Amino acid sequence: MHLNLYGIFIALGVIAAEFYMGREVRRLSLPSDLAVDMALWSVPLAVLFSRIYYVIFTWERYKGDFFSIFRVWEGGLAIYGGVIGGALGVYLLSKRRKIPFFTLTDLVAPGLILGQAIGRWGNFFNGEAFGNAVTDPAWQFFPVSVQVGGSWHLATFFYESLWNLAGFGLLLLLRKRTEKKGQGWLFACYLLWYGLGRMMIEGLRTDSLMLGQLRVSQVVSVALVVIAGALMVYKLKLGKLLLLPSLIGLVLLVLAAFGQAWALPLAYIALAIFVVSVLYQAFFTKAEVPA
Repeated sequence: MHLNLYGIFIALGVIAAEFYMGREVRRLSLPSDLAVDMALWSVPLAVLFSRIYYVIFTWERYKGDFFSIFRVWEGGLAIYGGVIGGALGVYLLSKRRKIPFFTLTDLVAPGLILGQAIGRWGNFFNGEAFGNAVTDPAWQFFPVSVQVGGSWHLATFFYESLWNLAGFGLLLLLRKRTEKKGQGWLFACYLLWYGLGRMMIEGLRTDSLMLGQLRVSQVVSVALVVIAGALMVYKLKLGKLLLLPSLIGLVLLVLAAFGQAWALPLAYIALAIFVVSVLYQAFFTKAEVPA
């Protein structure tokens, strides 16, 4: 039953994202079939790329049983692969419908992070995406920890789900207050928020996809934060010095990945300074940027 529930929660996440996009399409007076087209173009590519991404970094598991690659209901869909595939679908749709790419990404960003929040619960029923062992009985209860294979582990899937729900609320606030800041701004906020959260939570997991000593998702998360920073600086015409904390954070995270434990808290501080600076610009400046 838990295998079916994995797929059900993934599907519920897609439905929630589609429902949100449908409401936004009506609010913005966009073509009525745009939300459906978004799903038709992005969802299949998201599923395909999420599987390819996962298989690439766990090839040892599949090379002896090639056809197991196609048993996606057993788990093994990487969110970052899905984001890449979904973004490709959105790009292709933007070309076909002649709608600016960042108009579509801003449309989908809040729904996407809501769908991710719901989809993470599929990991709970699949017994995956959990964290380090919890040995203190005082903390052996949900939602702090979850029981997997007879032992208790940090419920990292729940932490990420909660982080994504908070991100959904934040993006709704930013959408209302900063729609005149320019296309792509809301999508950059999504990249920033999700990248930061995933970067921190991934460090607690024991089933991370690895590339040598590096956690793949942490590397991608850092890349997203830097991309988001560059996009925000460009779209909001912010001073280029604002990128400095994010770049310092990137260097410190690389050092932490190679065993320099002292660098990790400093990296989080640098990235936090960057986030606070950007949000201050978003909430308390009135400058408008042409789309």
